[in-house]
Amino acid sequence: IHADKPTLTLPPTPPRGTMFARALRRRCPVCGGGPLFANWLRMKDHCPSCGIRMRRGEDGYTLGALWFNLFLAELITTASFVTTLVRTWPNPPWDLLQIVGPIEAVVMPLLIWPFARTLFLAFDLGIRPLDQKDMT
Repeated sequence: IHADKPTLTLPPTPPRGTMFARALRRRCPVCGGGPLFANWLRMKDHCPSCGIRMRRGEDGYTLGALWFNLFLAELITTASFVTTLVRTWPNPPWDLLQIVGPIEAVVMPLLIWPFARTLFLAFDLGIRPLDQKDMT
């Protein structure tokens, strides 16, 4: 005889703005709890406060966070390059830009990764509401 799993109560889903604000602080978009990361690059499987799964049960779920990471990192790198050009025109520091630009393009994704993970989770929760399978 198999006992049915108890049905867990889903935490209330906050407004999207609240979820994104919490995600920017590397907190759980649903409850604001944390810490969500075991170290800078590794996210825990579940929120320690409300218990929701961080990957929401799909094999390719991290791919969305990787896309967010790439988009944000390259946006910041490009914005800093263009800002430097505009502020220093007509004599931009080309030598400095040729050194700093590639370094920034490599380092920025590592710095952005935990924010991309939580921001993608907030984005996904805004599209697909919580379900019982998110609590297992």
